[in-house]
Amino acid sequence: MITTTDLEVRAGARLLMEHVSFRVAAGDKVGLVGRNGAGKTTLTKILAGEALPASGAVHRTGEVGYLPQDPRIGDPEMLARDRILSSRGLHDVVRRLRDAEAEMGSADPATADRAMKRWTRADAELHAGGGYAAEAEAAQIASSLGIEDRLLTQPLKTLSGGQRRRVELARILFSGAETLLLDEPTNHLDADSIVWLRGFLKAHSGGLIVISHDNDLLEDTVTRVLHLDANRATIDVYNMGWKAYLTQRETDERRRRRERQNAESKAKTLTDQANKMRAKASKASAAQSMLKRAEKMMAGVEGERQADKVARIAFPKPAPCGKTPITAAQLSKAYGSLEVFTGVDLAIDKGSRVVILGLNGAGKTTMLRILAGVDRPDTGEVVPGHGLKLGYYAQEHETLDTARTVLENMQSAAPQLTDSEARSVLGSFLFSGDDAHKPAAVLSGGEKTRLALASLVVSSANVLLLDEPTNNLDPASREEVLAAIRTYEGAIVLVTHDEGAVRALEPDRVLLLPDGDEDLWNEGYADLVSLA
Repeated sequence: MITTTDLEVRAGARLLMEHVSFRVAAGDKVGLVGRNGAGKTTLTKILAGEALPASGAVHRTGEVGYLPQDPRIGDPEMLARDRILSSRGLHDVVRRLRDAEAEMGSADPATADRAMKRWTRADAELHAGGGYAAEAEAAQIASSLGIEDRLLTQPLKTLSGGQRRRVELARILFSGAETLLLDEPTNHLDADSIVWLRGFLKAHSGGLIVISHDNDLLEDTVTRVLHLDANRATIDVYNMGWKAYLTQRETDERRRRRERQNAESKAKTLTDQANKMRAKASKASAAQSMLKRAEKMMAGVEGERQADKVARIAFPKPAPCGKTPITAAQLSKAYGSLEVFTGVDLAIDKGSRVVILGLNGAGKTTMLRILAGVDRPDTGEVVPGHGLKLGYYAQEHETLDTARTVLENMQSAAPQLTDSEARSVLGSFLFSGDDAHKPAAVLSGGEKTRLALASLVVSSANVLLLDEPTNNLDPASREEVLAAIRTYEGAIVLVTHDEGAVRALEPDRVLLLPDGDEDLWNEGYADLVSLA
């Protein structure tokens, strides 16, 4: 259970919300919604105990399982299976069991005997922690989230950002935590995994707070909604499901509009009458009283919610380049004995539009990182063509320097801009005033997305490599990105689970991984997008 009392939440000097009090008990399933930058991720960190409010208190009872947006946590050398089991403290027990089993086959009787004793102790500990059924349960959750068995035996450092995020989600769901705090849990999940997750969360008997832009997930799971209104720095509580909330919010907006219009009409009548009466000294006192009544009338009416601000996104005018600005020949990549892909050829022509498809773990992100020059292939090479200017959007925002501020990141991406020009671009992406001096490390997922996109806008790139560019975005911001994709004149190589992004791209070709087969796009591939 989580109880908040009179919270005040700030990002630097900026007030995000104040006088926030609510309670999440067992069985409560809460959707935490609001536009990007409203403070959803910041509030969730505070609820999880990973950040402090400006004032107020948070009281927690029972274990809390928190899934942040950034999956780069945990020991990178730890195996994925052990990371999941660690949420119940079973990883060390399982490791000792496996080590003992290996030594039990020793030809040395003394070594085998010691190993048998260690195995017996570890086996007893495993049973005390839930037995082999717990290990099977962890494997079942991992499989349901699209984590293949081979990935469970790999160190975290060899996994892609999407794979690591799924491991962290599996870890939280396996933990048995009473209250779950999940920040965009469907990111990087395929369609089958999302359906399974909905069922899991519906059946969860504890508390749940979920940040998501997945309407189907919210509709299927939440019983209450907390709406963060960034314009009024408040939280509106709706004790109802998702569909009812959408209807009620629209009803509230219409009521506010009517009340405002009625109050404005009455106040105008009083003000006009007062202005006529002020000309006569004998009626000046009455006129002043009327003006005060008009002011009080307007002050007592809650105004309409202002429309949420949305970043206006337009990708850059591409710099001139040759016919084929980038070519890749015979690319292969492996992690240890695990081969990701091999023998991949790809030529990106000027203005071409390519989508990369493949199941989770097929190497889609790895391919983009190699094309971007972030990673090196094991074999083959990437050859830049005449005039190539690359713009790379990384799904986990690795291109951002989290040790620098928002403004410093922009100046690093576009050193040709003056301070005022950089601030002007940031302002169009909703980073205004003191926001420009916020460290990138404290930004929410949506804010990091906006900053990374802002860096692309000033890049004059003629080839864009986009890895899940619509993740973490509210619906209005997502539409801006889709419009930018539609109108961009340069070449785009896209990795996405978002069918809308592929429709906006209108690809002419598709690269299928891990086999490396290239084909002309046809609608038959569209069904693979959400599954890939």
